Amino acid sequence: MKEDLLHFIWKYKKYPNAGLRTTSGNTVLIKSAGVHNKLSGPDFFNASVEIDGQLWAGNVEIHIKSSDWYAHNHEKDANYNNVILHVVWEDDIAVFRADGSEIPTLELRNYIPNELLVNYKRLFEGTKNRTINCQYGINAVSDFTIHNWLERLYFERLEKKSLVISKLLEDSKNDWEKVLFVLLFKNFGSKINGTHFFEIAENLDFSIVRKLYNKPHELESLLFGLAGLLINENEMEPYQKELKQSFDFLVHKYELSAEISKKAEFFKLRPLNFPTIRISQFAALYASNNQLFQDLMQLEGRDLYELFNVKASIYWDTHYTFGKTSNNRVKKISKKFIDLLIINTVMPLKFCYQKHNGIPLSDSFTKSIERIDKEGNSIVQIFLDLGVTVKSAKDTQALLELYNNYCEKNNCLQCAVGTELLTLKH
Repeated sequence: MKEDLLHFIWKYKKYPNAGLRTTSGNTVLIKSAGVHNKLSGPDFFNASVEIDGQLWAGNVEIHIKSSDWYAHNHEKDANYNNVILHVVWEDDIAVFRADGSEIPTLELRNYIPNELLVNYKRLFEGTKNRTINCQYGINAVSDFTIHNWLERLYFERLEKKSLVISKLLEDSKNDWEKVLFVLLFKNFGSKINGTHFFEIAENLDFSIVRKLYNKPHELESLLFGLAGLLINENEMEPYQKELKQSFDFLVHKYELSAEISKKAEFFKLRPLNFPTIRISQFAALYASNNQLFQDLMQLEGRDLYELFNVKASIYWDTHYTFGKTSNNRVKKISKKFIDLLIINTVMPLKFCYQKHNGIPLSDSFTKSIERIDKEGNSIVQIFLDLGVTVKSAKDTQALLELYNNYCEKNNCLQCAVGTELLTLKH
């Protein structure tokens, strides 16, 4: 027996509505289970319980054994003085408040259906050979449950991303353009260079960037330099020298630190994802639009994709890295990469911007993410292999949230799939 199961039983009332008695024999009628508290203090706040005809309002504490009350030193904590009911699996000792009054105890083990315990054991035992705990039975869960759970998880993921955006907004004194610049540059860096690009953009005075709008060569040189890609070498070809000279001039003009602590990575990247290509494309995007944030907040569908329809500068048509010629290929931003930019930058920003300004989310917001093709990665493939229907990027984003914050952390009892499997009848 684990406490999380007892929390589940109490929260979702998986006990009989009638016939409950305390260990002292008094009748118990649960009016309200209260609000689940996941922080310090009693497990459920503001519960309402009728004991032997007397209505009590207060908190409920849950333990496996009654003696855990003393093991956790609750008798010394004033936060537990207003506990009205001690809910346990096994009552092994009487428990008293600081004033000496005994706390009524409800022992659950005689009231819980055996089928629930069997389902719980099945969910959590023998999981070493499973990709996720519910692998054995997820296909028995109704499509309605899965669809609604994924819908909720997508917005849960957006809420978490909003925390980063809110912090950036606070640090930039509500400069949405700066926030966009930081997030967009981070996502141009993808997984390998994302953190490095984020730090560069976050620490860069955005007033400088504003002065470089419509100046792709200068913005390129600034970002190449800050990314450690213009470090002095024995031989530099003319284009790289021009960028280095431009970077040195900007460093002097704006009194920037020329000390580079880290160089952008190329290892494990496909050539089209090289930081050289992405930085040039990023500079071209900012050179083509001086009201990028407002346009991204307003445009949808094809117009949104057209906004990202930019390419790296001409030099990169025949290069992927400095000084090494390659076959001629225009380095335009691909649709697949635009999809990622919309998923990871535009949609979270729109969500946070509308929430910040009290604008209700419209149906078009959800339709925008539903129009984007589902992502392909190892986590999504797990659920596809188990027969879960995945239609769009909204589903794949929700599945990432599900896997990382529920499956991986064994939070099955907080998951709609897990809770339905606990109550399935065989």
